[in-house]
Amino acid sequence: MPAGDTIHLAPQTGCGLRLARGETLRVISPTGEQVADVAAFAAADPREWLSSGRTIDYGGSIYVETGTILYSNRSTPLLTITADTAGRHDFLLSPCSAEMFRRLYGVEGHHPSCFENLATHLDPLGIPPDAIPTTLNLFMVVTPDPETGRIDISPPSSRPGDHVDLRAEIDLVVGVTACSAELTNNGALKPIDVEVHRL
Repeated sequence: MPAGDTIHLAPQTGCGLRLARGETLRVISPTGEQVADVAAFAAADPREWLSSGRTIDYGGSIYVETGTILYSNRSTPLLTITADTAGRHDFLLSPCSAEMFRRLYGVEGHHPSCFENLATHLDPLGIPPDAIPTTLNLFMVVTPDPETGRIDISPPSSRPGDHVDLRAEIDLVVGVTACSAELTNNGALKPIDVEVHRL
């Protein structure tokens, strides 16, 4: 996509794009209180993907913030968070899926999902659906209970216009969604904007 152009993701949609080393992916919550799922893969080998486990190991925290390096399953730095105006995100939960809606909410029949949107937009870029890992869930607030480990999902952290900047440390294939789960987004589904900035 041309530098500075905006991809406007309508509620419950997604996109896939290539991000060159040194470029910055800006993910914006234009109206606030909306989660965006981000998946990333090494352009040279899609078997190398953004790993929540490695990132948590090396950062010593389940939370990410400005300055956090996001690592691959092969311990390669993939992305660095260079700006964050929201301050709270989730890196524990997988993208919502048709199976999740069925198991957790009893939804029978089609429901848009982040997994479906990522699979649809990443497959033409050489990323098969089975390769999609746990995503970085921008603006999603997940709090684990320190005693039981049970998780609580609160309204998203973003206010209108909040954004996160992710600088590519290698050439990447990236997928972004406007999350499709009503509970995750405080009951109202909203858009997400995506921009690529070059130095």
